[in-house]
Amino acid sequence: MKRILSGMRPNGKLHLGHWVGALSNWVSLQDNYQCFFMVADWHALMSEYKNTGQMQQLLLDNVADWLAWGIDPEKSVVSIQSQVPAHLELFIILSLITPLGWVRRCPTFKEQIRQLKDKEVNTYAFLVYPVLQAADILLYRADFVPVGEDQLPHLEITRELVRRFHFLYKREVFIEPQPLLTKIPKLLGLDGRKMSKSYNNYISLDEEKESLRKKVLSMFTDPERKYKHQPGRPHVCNVFSYYNVFSPKMSSQVENWCRQAEKGCKECKAILADIIEEFILPHREKKKKILKEKKMLYNILEEGRKKASSFAEATLKEAKKVMGL
Repeated sequence: MKRILSGMRPNGKLHLGHWVGALSNWVSLQDNYQCFFMVADWHALMSEYKNTGQMQQLLLDNVADWLAWGIDPEKSVVSIQSQVPAHLELFIILSLITPLGWVRRCPTFKEQIRQLKDKEVNTYAFLVYPVLQAADILLYRADFVPVGEDQLPHLEITRELVRRFHFLYKREVFIEPQPLLTKIPKLLGLDGRKMSKSYNNYISLDEEKESLRKKVLSMFTDPERKYKHQPGRPHVCNVFSYYNVFSPKMSSQVENWCRQAEKGCKECKAILADIIEEFILPHREKKKKILKEKKMLYNILEEGRKKASSFAEATLKEAKKVMGL
C-alpha cells in the first residue's frame, strides 16, 4: 500500500477552512493509503515561539477534531511531531547538504513573511522550515504528499534533497515523493479575506449554534445590493460560495433567489446558518465525548508515537549508515 504523510500546525482552533482544504481529503485517503497524520508542533513554533502556553491544549483540541470528523486511528497513524526525535535529527542531516540558495529562492517564503507580518519570524528556523518539512516527509518514505498547487515549491525542495543525498552518498535511502494534487474548493473567511485565526473571520469545527448563527449573519455579501428588492450578483457574494460547498444541490435555487430578488440577504444567511449547523452538530457532539475521555485520547497519541517512531527510526538508521555514522 502506498504511503502518505500530511500534517497541520496547531496554531489555533480548526475551522471550516481546514475541513474543506485538508481534513475532508485526509478522511477519504485513509481507506486507500497507509497514512501518517502529524500534529506539526515544531512548525507551529516557528511563528508562535513566544506563545507556547496553550500549545498542549491546542494539540489535544486539534486531534479531537480530527477524530470527531473521521480520522480513524485504526487506519491511520496519528502522532505529534515533537514526540518523534528522529524529525530533528534528520533535519540536521539534511541541513548539512542544503545549499542556502534553495531555501532563499522558495517563492512562498516572502508571501508567508507578509502574512505573518505581526509575528517576529525573521529567524533561522523560519528560513529553513522547508528542510524540516523535507525531513518529515522522508522519514516515513511517503510516496505521495497531498498538496495544493501553491505548495509545490516546498515539495520540490524535498525532491531535490533526495536526489542530492543519493548523489553524495551513492545509495538510495529515500523515496522521491510525488504531489497528490487536491482541488480545493474556494472558501474565504466571513469578511471575504482568507479564513484565518488572525483575522477572526472563521467558523470553528465545533462552533456552537448561537455563535455560528451570529457569525453567518455577519458575512459579507454583494456590496451593490443594498435593498431586498434589488437583484443580486451571486458570483461576487461570499454567502453563495458557502452554499456551493455545503449545499451544492441548493446552489441553483439560491442563485435564482438572488438574481430575481425573491429573498433578501438576511434570509439567505439564516438558511445557510441552519445548513452549516446541521453539518457541524454531530461532529461537535462527538468531539465533546472525545475530550471527556482524555485517557483514550492520550492512548491514541501514545500508540501513534510508537508506530511513527518505529518507522522513522528505521529510516534514520539507514540514512546514517550510508553516511558512515
